[in-house]
Formats: sequence, C-alpha cells, structure tokens
Amino acid sequence: MRILLLALLFVSLLPAQSFRVAIGGFMHESNSFNPIKTTLQDYNVQEAGVTAKPEALLDLWSRSNNEVSGYIEGGKGNLALVPTVLANATPKGPLTRETFETILGRLQTHLKTHGKFDGLLLALHGAMVVEGLQQADEEIVRRLRAQFGPGFPIIVTNDFHANVSPELVRLSTVLITYKQNPHLDTKARGMQASRLMGRILRKEVTPVQTVVKPDMVYNIIFQNTHTEPLLPITNASIELEKNPKILAASVSGGYQYADVPYMGPSVVIVTDNDRDLAEREAKKLSDRLWNTRDRIKLNLPDPAAAVKQAMNAPKFPVTLMDTGDNVGGGSSADATFILDELIKQKAQGWVESIWDPAAVQAAVKAGIGGAFDMPVGGKADNLHGKPVRVKGTVRTLHNGQYLETEVRHGGGRYFNQGLTAVIEVEGSTPELLNLLVVNTRRTSPMSLHQIISLGIYPERMRILVAKGVIAPRAAYEPVSAQVITVDSPGSTAINPARFTFKNVRGKLWGME
Repeated sequence: MRILLLALLFVSLLPAQSFRVAIGGFMHESNSFNPIKTTLQDYNVQEAGVTAKPEALLDLWSRSNNEVSGYIEGGKGNLALVPTVLANATPKGPLTRETFETILGRLQTHLKTHGKFDGLLLALHGAMVVEGLQQADEEIVRRLRAQFGPGFPIIVTNDFHANVSPELVRLSTVLITYKQNPHLDTKARGMQASRLMGRILRKEVTPVQTVVKPDMVYNIIFQNTHTEPLLPITNASIELEKNPKILAASVSGGYQYADVPYMGPSVVIVTDNDRDLAEREAKKLSDRLWNTRDRIKLNLPDPAAAVKQAMNAPKFPVTLMDTGDNVGGGSSADATFILDELIKQKAQGWVESIWDPAAVQAAVKAGIGGAFDMPVGGKADNLHGKPVRVKGTVRTLHNGQYLETEVRHGGGRYFNQGLTAVIEVEGSTPELLNLLVVNTRRTSPMSLHQIISLGIYPERMRILVAKGVIAPRAAYEPVSAQVITVDSPGSTAINPARFTFKNVRGKLWGME
C-alpha cells in the first residue's frame, strides 16, 4: 500500500500532459453586391517562419484582444500551441479563387509539414464568399477534415455575422461564435475554444452539436446584442453555458450582404454527448429570434433628414451611422451621400472619413496650408453616390497608423488607414471646424483613434460620421449625446429589398 501511495504521489507531481495543437485563421466578410473582388494584395498574411519565428509570432498574436489571443491565453498550461497562418482582409467583394486557393494552400502546407498535431483551433469569419464557392468557410473545414480524418478535433470560432451552414457544423468538432455585437468578447470566445480543446483531448467530454436556423433575415440594424431585442437572447445563451452538460451556446445574427444558401441567423448548441438536449435548446433560442419579428421593422431617416436632425439636436456630438457604406460590411468606404448633405445644408462642426487615394495625393502636392479643390469620393463604383466637390485647405498630413488600447469591436490593436490628409472645408470657424479625412486604405471606424491620431477631438465636434452600423458603437457611443442610424444607399444598404438575391434558400422573412 505504501508503495502504491508513493507511486500516486509521484504521478501527481508530474506536469500535466501537453497536447500539440495548431492555431491559425483565414477570415473575410464578403459582400456579394460589391463588384470589386478581394485579392491576395488585400490580405495581411502572417505566417510562421516567414513573418517571424513561431515563438515570436505567438508573442505578437497574444497582444491583441481577438479570438487568436484567446486561444493562446486559454491554452496556457495544457496545450503546446503551434502557430501556422493568420490571414485577414478588410471586408470587400468576394475573394478571387486564386486568393482563396493560395492562402488555404499555405495553411494546409503548414499543417502537413510541422509534425503531428493533436488538434486544430481555427479562426474563420463565417461569411466568406469566393468565386465559385458560396459557403467558403464550409469548404475550408471540408478540406481540413479530409486532411486530418474524422476523429481529429477541429474547433472553429466564427464571427457573430457568420452565415452558418449545417455542413460546417457537421464537419467541425465544435463551432463557437462571438456572442456580442459590437464584438467585445472575441478573446473570451477564443479562450473558451482553447479550454474546451483541452477537455476534449483529455477525454473529459464528448461534444455533439446541432444548428437551427430560423427562416428570416435578422437585419443588421437590429443586431446590437447590448440592447433589446437581442440582449435577453444573448443573456439566455450565457445562462445555458452554466449547465455543465452544455459546452457552448452560440447565437449569431448572420450577414445579409452575402448571397449564399444559408444566409441568416443561427443557433448552435454544443453538449457533452446529449444530442436531444442540444436540439431542444437550439430550437428554443431559434423560436425566440423568430418571435422578435414585430420589433425589427425598418423606419429610419435618409441622409438629408438625418443631417437636418443632427444639426438641430439639443446636445452634441451627434454620430451619424452611414449604413449604406458600412466598411466593416464590405462597402467601398467612399460614399458621398452624407458628405453632400453636410455641405448643402451648411452644417458646421463635422468630421467624416472617406477613402480617396487621389484626393490624398492632391493634398500632399498642395502641402499643409495649401489650397484644396477637387471632387472627392464616389469613385469606386456607381452605388455610393457621385464625387462631391470639396473646397478648403490642407490642415494636416499623417502616415495613418494608430493604436487602440481599449477593447473595441473585433479586438484589434494596431491599425493603418494609409497616408492620410485632413482637409479643413470651407465654412469652418475657429470654434466649429468642418473636417474631411481622406485616406488611402479602406478602414472600418472601430476606433476613435482613427481621428484622434490626426489631432481631431471628437468631443469638440457637433457631428461625427461613422461608416458602419453596430461595430463603431463601442467607440462612438461613449462620446455621443445621440446616435442616428441613417438609411443611406450603397452596397451595404440596410434594406434587403434594394438587392436581388439569387442563391438564398427560398423567401426569408425580412427580405421584402
């Protein structure tokens, strides 16, 4: 007996078993209605052994607040994490097939040539569209499943805007989506995935999962999980995970600008070997989504009415959400509908950012203090308005790099809007400046430091324009007396009736 006790004591002092798990990601939110394709040049690809040595890459990835940093944090102590490829691009049109095959090929090569793995933690967006591939995230997991075999643990994390297909759920071991929009819980979801991977590899749990999709479009305008009507549904998913039999409960709003068969919201429930429980709870949450239909009907001001409303607001700043040019949703970033109204209505004390490389070059040529007079914006396509003539002076020039230290939508930390110019537009006064920011890289306004880094203090402005819907709110709401959502035209117009869908399964509620 004494020998047995000593043996047990010796075993208890040994370090916990460390499993070798690959981590990586290939993400894109693809707008089927944006005619400009996403290419390899649009991607920021970080690759182990190319970008940096594996240990240096792990250190770099750990500094953000996204799901990959969560993988690393959650894996400490029981997972030996091996970085592979992490590829991200600003939302735009569908990927070219060459881009998709190139990046996926590099990921698969790493997974083939870096030894034996016990599992894979994979960050996918869930709304990727590729030429010839509608449900592209599903295709990624299909190929990886074929590469590793049926029993190999693959845990996938998806964005809240994922258009989850039943086949993706079948092919993955576990699928977890962000719970929050704005996406403030990305790191937490990564930690959840990593810790669950450890439990699977230690054979503590046997996950089974199911997905239920209500036949509806959950309009992006109502996808704020921090307010009604989604807040109680989000809270219900959090409560479900307190049940030890439920390993993960995900409710995603879907992405309405992807013309794919499984566009729309989803509920994915993962249980410990209890399919009946998974199906029962998924159906309950799906029914709750369906039953909010009377509270998610559109009734919003157009650009002219919104600018007038902002100018007459009792308190400032007022933020106008330019939903038709939602950069994070894959639009052009150069829509001019609100800019045109700001100038026409002689608004004062406003700031708006527009992607226009030609305007930046003109500002550089004029120099700080030089005269600026040229048509701005509306150049990418015919969906986002005509170029608007802007007259003024060049106030500042900037390299466009900025840092976000707070947890904001998506958890990003390092940003770059490219060479950037600030134009002080005619009609400005020393107290009420009219400022147009023109940049050379399409940038979603997830961080106020996009303008603070340029010497613009948002709290001193009367009107702030953010090209987005929900994503910018985490940054803009704290400084805004009011947020006005604008029903503006563009490739991310919030009214689905503006678009012709060819691939969505049947006629979903909310498409009319």
